[in-house]
Amino acid sequence: MTLAKGTVSERMGGLGTENAFVVLKEVNDLIAQGKKIMNFCIGQPDFKTPKHICDAAKEAIDNGLHGYTPSSGIPALRKAAAQYFTSTRGLDYTADDIVIACGGKPFIWYTIFAVTDPGKGHEVIFPNPGFPIYESMIKGMGAVPVPLYLREDKNFNFNIGELREKITPRTKLLILNSPHNPTGGVLSKAELEEIADICIKNDIWVYADEVYSNLVFDAPFASIASVPGMKDRTVVVDCASKTYAMTGWRIGYMANTVLAPHITRLVTNSDSCAPHPNQVAVAAALTGPQAEVQEMARIFRERRDIIVPGLNAIPGISCRKPGGAFYVWPNVTDACRLTGCKDSEAFRIRLLYEAGVACLADIHFGPRVPDEGQHIRFSYASSADDIREGLSRIVQFMEKNTA
Repeated sequence: MTLAKGTVSERMGGLGTENAFVVLKEVNDLIAQGKKIMNFCIGQPDFKTPKHICDAAKEAIDNGLHGYTPSSGIPALRKAAAQYFTSTRGLDYTADDIVIACGGKPFIWYTIFAVTDPGKGHEVIFPNPGFPIYESMIKGMGAVPVPLYLREDKNFNFNIGELREKITPRTKLLILNSPHNPTGGVLSKAELEEIADICIKNDIWVYADEVYSNLVFDAPFASIASVPGMKDRTVVVDCASKTYAMTGWRIGYMANTVLAPHITRLVTNSDSCAPHPNQVAVAAALTGPQAEVQEMARIFRERRDIIVPGLNAIPGISCRKPGGAFYVWPNVTDACRLTGCKDSEAFRIRLLYEAGVACLADIHFGPRVPDEGQHIRFSYASSADDIREGLSRIVQFMEKNTA
């Protein structure tokens, strides 16, 4: 079948992707060929979903709860999510403020759709490096993406002065991600207060991507929504994927009094509703015992404390200790030079095919930040033994290929 020229829209042609899944296919192809790959490319906990959560889903299926639900989500989950946000953010949310979706990711485009108009030059400021779907969805919704560079010497925060410079009369939304993917950076309460002051003065919405909120290691978690004056202008998003090892269950939840009814209509227009048994399972997750969640967080911190010094011990690599999530963002500028790799992507490819170590390059998270060198991302959502084996392979690769 031959399609007419121009069948696919320009907008579709410009839509980005999430390169972790592209690299994951490379990894799986090599594994299918019998290669032993240490896989640090995908942000997926290697734990099983806790049993009481799975049991809740099974019971829901056995009880016939497998039809449509309200687009905003089942009442039990909305109530549980409201209580969760209230207790963890120190704010007063009700079930009416909550919307449930198929994971956290849909809320990115739901929010951009709700607060910007295509063709009017409305701008959305987003972190770079950052989760690639931010920029993809900004463009896809017809808004203008404005990257805000994260700096290594600021522990991968941005300069407040740079944020002020980026704001124009067309700025509608600021996207924040803390703890951050890909760097693991965490915004402090003081930093959030500075950012909030700017957003209030310039009447800007904030999308607070807080899906790693339960994985903060060195200080209490802080949300910008908790800063006085920010609750109503902040779309707070969290999900079950990372906290409860439920990536494939696809349940996320957001809180915002003003936008909840509008985003509910967007759910109606897209997915209709999230899967009913999965919603029941996440309600059980939020209201049930949290001991396994705390244990997973403890193990992630232990892994961080293995991979960071391990990377820093390798000539040519330097790695800051992240405050949260389960990612590290080492600087490999000197490693590229020592091994004759032109950039981080070439280094990433050689690590995969020559050392059997899978990671992602900085270009998978947006254009490189000017004057910041070359970086790669490791997800340490893998066992401590796999992390040590991966580090050993990188050491051997560097020894073999350094002139």
